[in-house]
Amino acid sequence: MPADALLAAVIFLATLGPGRVPAPGEPGPLLLQVALVAPLVWRRRAPLTVFYAITAAAAVQWVAGVQLPADAALLVALCTVGAYCTGRQTLVAGLTLEAGALLAAARWAPPGQFPFTAAALTAMTAAALATGLWTRARRAYVTSLEHDREQRARLAVAEERARMTRDMHDIVTHNLSVMVALADSAAYVRHGAPEQAAAAVEQIAATGRQALDDMRRSLGAGEHGEPCRQAGARLQPAPGIAQLGSLTDRMRAAGLPTRLEVTGDPEAMPAAAQLTVYRLVQEALTNALRHAPGAAAEVRVRLTPRRAAVEVVDDGHPGPAPGEAHGRGLVGMRERVAAYGGTLHAGPLPGGGWRVAAGLDIGGDMAGKGTA
Repeated sequence: MPADALLAAVIFLATLGPGRVPAPGEPGPLLLQVALVAPLVWRRRAPLTVFYAITAAAAVQWVAGVQLPADAALLVALCTVGAYCTGRQTLVAGLTLEAGALLAAARWAPPGQFPFTAAALTAMTAAALATGLWTRARRAYVTSLEHDREQRARLAVAEERARMTRDMHDIVTHNLSVMVALADSAAYVRHGAPEQAAAAVEQIAATGRQALDDMRRSLGAGEHGEPCRQAGARLQPAPGIAQLGSLTDRMRAAGLPTRLEVTGDPEAMPAAAQLTVYRLVQEALTNALRHAPGAAAEVRVRLTPRRAAVEVVDDGHPGPAPGEAHGRGLVGMRERVAAYGGTLHAGPLPGGGWRVAAGLDIGGDMAGKGTA
């Protein structure tokens, strides 16, 4: 509003001008000048009301036969209507001002100059209207950009939460399953084979430390604060293809005989894609450990420059693993694979056991789009 008040003052003084100050006994023109300009103070608060208030003052001016340059306030008011009012309101206001322009040209145009005067006033009306419409379109465009930016920010937050949920599920489920299996094993052999029990306890401690390390890394990846960066600096790189060997070692120690076969060059594979492969294998082996006691598992990873194929098979009991058909773990695996435009198949084998197979597109533009 202060800016609009300043605009009204500038228009008033500019249209008053030298030699245009009315005589002391003739306040009428000055009052009309004020009536034409003063409503502009509220032009953005009530644009339509201001326009018609100025139009009414201009009509009084026309009836009184007083020609004042403060009529320019009508153009500013019409521009504001175009910028802030609906299309229908803008059209009615534009036609109203055009009618007034033709009446003004008919009354004050020099003899024989009506067409030129009417054309000039019409051009000014059209320019004011176009300026208002452009302002409205520009404001709508900026608002749309802000909305898109906010939407992208919300999507980024949602994606980050989904990533952390997947990571927490994988880390907690896997490591707790391994620790429970090791604890059961230690309790079983603590009297007959204390050395094995001690080794199992050490493995439990190592698994717990690994879980804490993974959790710090996962949480640090989603934060930008200094404490997380400092904590992340002490952590090892995120697990990948090279860590599948230690993963299968832990699974064997927990009671799941596991065979690993990796073909291809993992060095050419993006780190994020390697982490996705690691999490897929980890989740599949954890499910086998939990739901197929006494089973053995095979892990096959085949890498090419543009694709990674992962297959985990166990020879457990026939039929689906309990709770896995719609569990959070399977949903998380599908989300990870979908981030790379891949496919995931999980289900029971005809002769017994469970198979998880996934294909990831890691070549071209997809190499940097996956989120693990």
